[in-house]
Amino acid sequence: MRACKTRKSTMIERVEFDADTQTLCVSFTGTGRYYYYDVPAQIFEGMCAAKSAGVFFNQKVKGQFRCQRDPARRRFGPAA
Repeated sequence: MRACKTRKSTMIERVEFDADTQTLCVSFTGTGRYYYYDVPAQIFEGMCAAKSAGVFFNQKVKGQFRCQRDPARRRFGPAA
């Protein structure tokens, strides 16, 4: 898995990419990690090189690929 830390992004902390499964993992500062599936490697490379990872994400990733919140993420709070 390849990874990059985004440049001065207030929205995105880190981006990882698994070339074998074409899975992009985006770690957001406030909401945690999300996985995007069937993403071409060029999207990962573009996001790492972008002046604004948030703008790049909104233009090229958001709404374009199947997405899932990190299944390992646990929610804390009062029991229902």
